[in-house]
This record gives sequence, structure tokens and C-alpha cells, in this order.
Amino acid sequence: MTMISHDAPQSALRGSPDGLLRVLGSWMTGLVTWIAHRHAIRTLRELDDRALRDIGIERSRIESAVRGAVDMRFTRIM
Repeated sequence: MTMISHDAPQSALRGSPDGLLRVLGSWMTGLVTWIAHRHAIRTLRELDDRALRDIGIERSRIESAVRGAVDMRFTRIM
């Protein structure tokens, strides 16, 4: 049987700066990703409907497209 210690995560953070660096690195990655997404959304919202149609994005789905949640097989192409 395997024993799981509740102290393991805390001791990893206390024992070395690696745990803190991982947390900070993860936070920074999330922040940079969020900034990049906001910039992409702002840029796409500045395009007119024809330009959006040319790249296969509907105005109502800009945020989903930036996050990668749009399945391009189901987008309308005119």
C-alpha cells in the first residue's frame, strides 16, 4: 500500500526555491498568454466583417477562435 504524505507539497516549497519558481513561472506564463489573447481579440475586433469572413471567423466567435475553441469545420464560408 502506498502512503501519501500531506506534508510533501509544503516541504517542497519550504525546502528549496524551486517550488516557488515553478509557481511564479506558471503565473507568468498565464499572464503572458492572457495578454497575447487580449491583444489578438482587440486586433480581430478592429477588422471589418469582410476581412473576418475571409479568414473564416464570425464576429460573435472572435474570443472563442482566439482561445482555439472554434471547430473550423463548422464555420460558414461565403
